Amino acid sequence: MSIRLIVGLGNPGLEYQLTRHNAGFWLVDNLTNSLPYCSLKRDVRMNALIAKVTIANQEVWLLEPQTYMNRSGLSVGALARFFKIGPDEILVVHDELDIDPGIAKLKKGGSSGGHNGLKDITSALGTQDYWRLRIGIGHPRNLRLQQAVVDFVLHRPRKEEQALIDEAIEKSLNIIPLLVTGKFDAATLQLHTR
Repeated sequence: MSIRLIVGLGNPGLEYQLTRHNAGFWLVDNLTNSLPYCSLKRDVRMNALIAKVTIANQEVWLLEPQTYMNRSGLSVGALARFFKIGPDEILVVHDELDIDPGIAKLKKGGSSGGHNGLKDITSALGTQDYWRLRIGIGHPRNLRLQQAVVDFVLHRPRKEEQALIDEAIEKSLNIIPLLVTGKFDAATLQLHTR
C-alpha cells in the first residue's frame, strides 16, 4: 500500500488564494512547482485541477478540487473511482485548527473534526479510512484573536503565522517520497520529530 492520490483542499478563486483554508492547495502548488515539467491542468469531468506525476519512481495523481471546500468529495470520489484508487491510497492535505502554525501531523482515518472538506470526502468515499496531512493554522482562541472560526479560516494568516505554516509545508514536502513508496511509519516519525 502506498499513496497514489494527493489531494490539496482549498477554495478556488483569487479572493481565497491566500486564506488559511487553502493550506492544502499551498502544499500541492509547492509540490507541483518542485517537480520538473509539471503543471496542474483543469479537468472539467473531475471539476478539478489535476496532474499525473512521478515521485520516487511512482506514478501519483495530484488533485485540487475546484468545487469549493464543502463539495470536495465530488472531485476526489470521481478521480478515485475512475482510476481505481482505494481510500487507503489517498492523502488529503488540509488546514487544521487544532494544531499550531508551524506543525504538521499525519494520520489515517478519524473524524472530520468539523472540517467540511473532510466531511464531504468521507461521504463520497463511504469511509473515513484515508490518510490526512494536517497543516496547523492554529485556532483564533489560542492565538488570542476575537474572530469566529469561519471568519478566521477565510482570512490571510498574519506574517509570522504564514512563515510558520510555510515551514510546516516544507517539512511535509520532504515526506512525500516516503508516502508514495509506502513507508508510512518512517514518514510519520520524520514529520512528527522536531
